[in-house]
Amino acid sequence: MPMKAPQPQQRRLQANGLDFAILEMGEGPLLLCLHGFPDTAWSFVPVMRHFAAAGYRVVAPFMRGYLPTAVPADGDYRVTALADDVIALIDVLGGGPAAAVIGHDWGSIAAQCAAIRKPDCMRRLVACAVPHPGHFVRRPSLRQLVRSYYIGFFQLPWLPERTIVANDFRWLEQLIRRWSPGWDFTAADLAPLKASLGQPAHLAAALGYYRQLPHSIADRVLWHSPVAVPTLAISGGRDGCIGPEMFERQQGRYRAGYQLHCMTDAGHFMQCEQPAAFAESVLAFVKD
Repeated sequence: MPMKAPQPQQRRLQANGLDFAILEMGEGPLLLCLHGFPDTAWSFVPVMRHFAAAGYRVVAPFMRGYLPTAVPADGDYRVTALADDVIALIDVLGGGPAAAVIGHDWGSIAAQCAAIRKPDCMRRLVACAVPHPGHFVRRPSLRQLVRSYYIGFFQLPWLPERTIVANDFRWLEQLIRRWSPGWDFTAADLAPLKASLGQPAHLAAALGYYRQLPHSIADRVLWHSPVAVPTLAISGGRDGCIGPEMFERQQGRYRAGYQLHCMTDAGHFMQCEQPAAFAESVLAFVKD
């Protein structure tokens, strides 16, 4: 009988005035994994196993507003709040200067902005699927503007909420397929996401990240400052959300060193599609 794959422990903690749920496994230096949209911390479990086996304490929090993390009472989903969450989580978890952070999608934005606000809170940064926020805002390609139509759609009242949950999240499943055409996801893969977004308050929270983008972009100092932490950017060659061309000519925004790795056969959710290859690239960088 094959051995059952190790499972992370689940627990709760307080950080930045919010009640977070986290997944945790392994021992060693802290490796913090931050998910984006549409996603939850569970998508990191396959790569968490690789990281834990390599000697890291791996923690994947459910981002603010995503079930079972609490919905913030003040409804703040600005990038500054996300960045402060990252800084506070590292502090509460005792990561110290040895911590490394992996951010995917919105997690990438949160991690990069945390590195801008407090560069000494982490030793290495891995930014996946989203380039430097200022680069994304100021230099979108025509193809990227087309891909990003959903951001405008999410600004509408009530219609996105109804569309997302209709027909057992059919629209959302189609979105994920466009973003990661090579990911043969299962019903079990999406079950935690549907459980979260199936709750109106948590769905409103996930959309709040997008609806507060105008306020976030107004913080020019945060979005346009360089990252002063050694950074590995990982893009997906088949990403239908943010194309690999969006990672070109942005190295000047990283003053402490920058590497770019394109997973040519992967889409947006590269950590789910190719967990072993993704983990190998990350480990080679964070062990440096």
